[in-house]
Amino acid sequence: MARISGVVIPDGKQVHVALTYVYGIGPKSSADILTSAKIEPTVRVKNLTDNEISRIQDLINEKYTVEGELQRIVSTNIKRLKDINSYRGIRHKASLPVRGQRTRTNARTKRGKKTAIGGSQPKSASKT
Repeated sequence: MARISGVVIPDGKQVHVALTYVYGIGPKSSADILTSAKIEPTVRVKNLTDNEISRIQDLINEKYTVEGELQRIVSTNIKRLKDINSYRGIRHKASLPVRGQRTRTNARTKRGKKTAIGGSQPKSASKT
């Protein structure tokens, strides 16, 4: 089991896919890292040597912001937007889509489960 930037990456997967398990590294960054480290992308993680893993780790530490540090940067950016009451900050506060997506029909993921409003339930009999 290889550990890169504090993340245990899966042994059975190819290296170029396994590196994307690290927060902040996508397919493009993964390919760039492997070409810089001179490692074949289709090699399985379990077949990597300790030397190759350390080269990958060194490249990531040198060139990329990943995991906890990146998450902290993103959350402070969102907090700053909320504090200055920008339009995007207000959208974050209200748990609504931030980047201009429509909310009349979609946006269920962000807004949560649909709730029925008015008239759909029969009225209960009241004592008079």
